[in-house]
Amino acid sequence: MKEQKKQFSALPFKAGAILKAMPEFAYVFNKQDELLLWNKNLEQLLGYSAEELYKKNAFDFMEETARDINVEAINKLFSEKKEQSLKQNILTKTGKKIPVIDTANYVNIDGEEYLVGMAIDISRLRDTEEKLRKAVAELQALKDRLQAENIYLRKEIESRAGFEEIIGESEPLMHSLFRIEQVAETDTTVLLEGETGTGKELFARAIHKRSQRKNKPFVKVNCASLPAGLIESELFGHEKGAFTGAIQKQIGRFELAHQGTIFLDEIGELPLDLQSKLLHVLQEGDFERIGSSKTIKVDVRVIAATNRNLEVQIRKKHFRKDLYYRLNVYPITIAPLHDRISDIPLLVEHFVKQFNRKLNSNIKKIPLKTIKQLQKYSWPGNIRELENIIERAIITSSGTSLSVEPLLKPDFEEENRMLPLAEYERRYIIKVLEKTFWRVDGPEGAARILDMHPETLRSRMRKLEIKRPGA
Repeated sequence: MKEQKKQFSALPFKAGAILKAMPEFAYVFNKQDELLLWNKNLEQLLGYSAEELYKKNAFDFMEETARDINVEAINKLFSEKKEQSLKQNILTKTGKKIPVIDTANYVNIDGEEYLVGMAIDISRLRDTEEKLRKAVAELQALKDRLQAENIYLRKEIESRAGFEEIIGESEPLMHSLFRIEQVAETDTTVLLEGETGTGKELFARAIHKRSQRKNKPFVKVNCASLPAGLIESELFGHEKGAFTGAIQKQIGRFELAHQGTIFLDEIGELPLDLQSKLLHVLQEGDFERIGSSKTIKVDVRVIAATNRNLEVQIRKKHFRKDLYYRLNVYPITIAPLHDRISDIPLLVEHFVKQFNRKLNSNIKKIPLKTIKQLQKYSWPGNIRELENIIERAIITSSGTSLSVEPLLKPDFEEENRMLPLAEYERRYIIKVLEKTFWRVDGPEGAARILDMHPETLRSRMRKLEIKRPGA
């Protein structure tokens, strides 16, 4: 240390005392990048003895990746004689990295040039910044989730299904409701099986409302309505720029349903390549957004629904067997409407009340004849078809009594059986009359299309008991 004091004999005698009194880490380097003077704070921080520090090269305290920027700053200091400042890590004797803000000034004493510097330890500040960054990120994630949830709920309200509660008293319905009561309060995965239009979403909502998650989100995904290229993004979300058109980050439905219930409708339509990813989420409870390697943990109750026979789909190699067993923990079969004929009067009454309000109609009477007509029909479209027919009947009915048009099974639902010639004739005449809005004669009438005299057509209509709806 004698050499150190001798080296600085030209400095004012108080210089060393000033450095020692500084609360920060103070140091002096010569133009050869050798450490000549420092305070005790720096010595304790770096972990070197005074003998080890004296004339130690400045670059021994720097990360390899920061050398170029430090060389540039030092050269600039001595050439421009202006203060330079850097935010970097300095290395201790043990190799530990200490984040500091380094500020250096130029000093000339008797023609000798020196770098006089001061470093401020910003470890605590960096820790605070990291905590603040995490807090901001959590707040942003919460904001994104709330925003996505609001958008989803708005869409749900706009596209709400035709009825709000399960209507009926039939034995098949009571059995399904009993099964719902059994499983609702658990977190068990449920598979709802049933034909299209039986109201599987309504049963899924009933399970959610009776569960411990009832105050958390109920999120619906229709696997059949989404394009194959978008299903993964809808389910698991994506980061901004993850693919062409991804102009902003999007939260997926699984993340949105955290602590709630996700309803995977038409699960049999899910592409094979996504079935494995869904299986992983069901087994592990985590996933990654598209374009991100960060794993997101979720707590979600899964209810799936299908109108397909998944066992047949497995044999055709269209559905994974392991995913089927994962979903088929608690199956509930929703009975089709033709097995719930006794529920039709209650359903009709419910829909009449609903559409009276919606259409500002005044239907007060539902004739027994109309009910029997509806009960004789096979209902390939189930409750959804009944709802549509009642809405159409209210529009076409005159007066306060409900009148339903003749119900014909769609061509694609026709059974492969022979019908009497009179029935074929009756159905064809009705189709032509519907096309002509029940106009019999005239240039655009049904008689002209059928190549019959109008009176002959009217006679056939009487014989085949064909009547205009509402007549």
